[in-house]
Amino acid sequence: MTTIAIPLICFTFNSPIGTVHFPNRFKFVKSVVEGKKRMDHEIEPQNADDFVVKNDEGNYGCMHYKRRCKIRAPCCDEVYDCRHCHNEAKNSLDIDPLHRHDVPRHEVKKVICSVCDTEQDVQQSCINCGVCMGNYFCQKCKFFDDDVSKNQYHCDQCGICRTGGEENFFHCDKCGCCYSKSIKDTHVCVERAMHHDCPICSEFLFDTLKDLTILLCGHTMHLDCLKEMQQHHRYSCPVCSKSICDLSDVWEKLDHEVEVTPMPQTYQNKMVWILCNDCEKISRVQFHIVGHKCEKCKSYNTRQIRGDSSSSYTSSVSEEVVH
Repeated sequence: MTTIAIPLICFTFNSPIGTVHFPNRFKFVKSVVEGKKRMDHEIEPQNADDFVVKNDEGNYGCMHYKRRCKIRAPCCDEVYDCRHCHNEAKNSLDIDPLHRHDVPRHEVKKVICSVCDTEQDVQQSCINCGVCMGNYFCQKCKFFDDDVSKNQYHCDQCGICRTGGEENFFHCDKCGCCYSKSIKDTHVCVERAMHHDCPICSEFLFDTLKDLTILLCGHTMHLDCLKEMQQHHRYSCPVCSKSICDLSDVWEKLDHEVEVTPMPQTYQNKMVWILCNDCEKISRVQFHIVGHKCEKCKSYNTRQIRGDSSSSYTSSVSEEVVH
């Protein structure tokens, strides 16, 4: 088997979550990092005077959010800094699998002020000391966060809040999630695209805190998982097997490998049927140990569907040989 190394030459662009690196060699023209890290919609106070005590710089919050309150989980009646802290604790390996669970975020009824420890109904300002428990507050999602630079906004269709600014995103009804407006007219719709696990690490994508990317085929996965795939020279979608980027340079190199690798006399007239993973066309081509090239799109991202019964790729249909 011939291995062709593909160097990664990266460029950067600014996204709602910071600077993201993509290999320009592969032309991720439709890839976009979805502004996520699930949060909840900003509700502006009606009057600045409503806040009796302004935010101080105390060491409040957790590793996920900086804010001045904790939540009482309605599922187990325990107090945690945020829902992520709860979910991490209640889904650890130390917990009986029968008792593992996530907090139903929209059902949170009580919060505890981190300044005065007063338990109260969900609201932006403490009823006792008057401190603002979060500069960003969502009544729908029961969410608080002091870092408003994330430009959180609530999406009613998603039922959760996202970062990056509402003016920069649109909700795709078929995909069931929010995407950057830069791909509104070009992205490939996949029904409920985010409502499944990452095909690499198996973490649920819809409310993950990690960066996501959209592949050319429309499927989604974690950006870090995609980079790890590239490190292992894997360049096809783990869901549908389509190429995740422009590999025309690789196909040209494989053309050369086929040319300089003559097959033994026994195999020179051997023909097989192949299915192209990229264009989905079925072709009848000459068998070669290096690879099989699609007659339509010239891709080597193909699989053999008919041929020698001893091949792991073949069906029960016997191979065709030109006489």
